[in-house]
Amino acid sequence: MLIDRVVAPYFETNCWIIASKVAEECIIVDPGIAQPNLVNEIVTKVNEHRLKPVAVLITHGHLDHTFSVTPLTAQVPMRTYMTAADRYLLTNPMGALARGGVTEQLLNAFGVDKFKEPDQVVELEDFQRFELAGMQLTAIFAPGHTAGSVIFTIDDQQLISGDVLFAGSIGRTDLPTGSANQMRSTLRDRILTLSDGLNVLPGHGGQTTIGIERVRNPYLQSDFLDQSGR
Repeated sequence: MLIDRVVAPYFETNCWIIASKVAEECIIVDPGIAQPNLVNEIVTKVNEHRLKPVAVLITHGHLDHTFSVTPLTAQVPMRTYMTAADRYLLTNPMGALARGGVTEQLLNAFGVDKFKEPDQVVELEDFQRFELAGMQLTAIFAPGHTAGSVIFTIDDQQLISGDVLFAGSIGRTDLPTGSANQMRSTLRDRILTLSDGLNVLPGHGGQTTIGIERVRNPYLQSDFLDQSGR
């Protein structure tokens, strides 16, 4: 399997580019924030591997994961897959962000105040299995970071974890639509039930595995998971 990434200059979000091998179809995950967008960097990387993008996967609606999806799909027509619960954030990104925060300051500096959806948006179902670019994917709803967060397994080998799970950490739950209780449920019922051998491709930072995180990640231990919160 070919796995590469473009790291967005703002918030260092991983935009993963995944294919079965060189010179095949590929999927693109979470095209993030650059000025004016991340499209040229993504297309350069795709061309380097002689790939054909066929779909964009969005793990959640935060702008550092969606900023470049509309210009990317305008230049390279393809479908965008995400949950219905976060879809509204494509046109109203501040619906899940702090007012006056860093993201809003960036938008003001860029002079960006309007967003529109990509032309083709496919709403995912929980535990939906589907094929893209010759790979078998499963979408698993994983609320907590946002209400509509979703993770994906690929060929039972890779896990696209978005901002649910990082190497040694998890995504924050204090922004609008986030929930500490939902995150704990997600970690218990949707992360810890996965195979140790899954390689984890997170929304930020380096790769890890479920097996490593099960042992080393403090947020996957019972003293955290058994807490109660809002």
